[in-house]
Amino acid sequence: MTKKAAKKKAARPSRKKIGFVGVGKMGANMARHLKDLNYNVTAVYDVNRTAANELAEEIGATAYSKLADVTANADIIFTVVTNDAAMKKIFFGKRDSLFTSPAGKTFINCATLSPGIQKEVATSAKRRKASCIEACMASSISHARTGQLYLMVGADDDVFKANEKLLQDISVNLRHIGKVGKAAEVKALVNMVMNINTAGLAEGLGLAKALGHDLEMICEVFSQTGANSRVLETDAEDMIARDHECWFSAEHAAKDSGIAGGLAKAKKLSLPLNDATKAQYDRMVQLGIGDLDKSGVAELTFPGRSGTKKKPTRRKK
Repeated sequence: MTKKAAKKKAARPSRKKIGFVGVGKMGANMARHLKDLNYNVTAVYDVNRTAANELAEEIGATAYSKLADVTANADIIFTVVTNDAAMKKIFFGKRDSLFTSPAGKTFINCATLSPGIQKEVATSAKRRKASCIEACMASSISHARTGQLYLMVGADDDVFKANEKLLQDISVNLRHIGKVGKAAEVKALVNMVMNINTAGLAEGLGLAKALGHDLEMICEVFSQTGANSRVLETDAEDMIARDHECWFSAEHAAKDSGIAGGLAKAKKLSLPLNDATKAQYDRMVQLGIGDLDKSGVAELTFPGRSGTKKKPTRRKK
């Protein structure tokens, strides 16, 4: 057991009631981890009612069909939604909203969204005497389950300090970037560079394959030279094996590269590499393979592949 893990078990968690809106792979695993640490996870909600009901039964929470009921039955609400449109819907929906009697509540918004929507929600929360934190995640599903997320946090100083213990308990490291909106900017930069590196690696390995090189040798050479990168470690093997089990989808990559592009446009900057990368991920979505992991961009670059999913191997009778 690591020192951090021992510290987590020894520390007594807050008894505030915690809710989750959006219990896909990331949200559900964060809820499970907090339950393991004896946090009082009371409420869950998801448009996928089956997923919400199953998680609620597993962790002893209640699955609500209305967002307003989550706010009513939790003091701190984590949100993990797909995009800006989904964020607007859960906070500003006319028939049902998390902003139903939200005074005194704290909303911790974890999805990768535009800085604009993060600030809009935070400003509206403050008018309603509630608080907002953006806790942008730069980690995978397994990290959510074990409390080893890397978090980029945007929040007012007092709100951050009041919730720092909780944020520490879901992370291995966290950085308070500044006010709400600033962490979203940094997360957009992170994903922009990651996506560019992934698309570049796919082109490099695709060209190496076309030239007849052994790809394991190429990866070893890349690792010892200026071609090395984090995505070489995480994605190269999957690109070669065509194993694109989704950890971070191409559709999300397209969205996040688009967020970075929007920020650049507002500052009148040209980002041709980001534009080209977004075009590749947009193409995957258009081809119907946007649900593949971002490593699936190799399906567009390797010789003999046609931008389609790998066909399952038929078992011999």
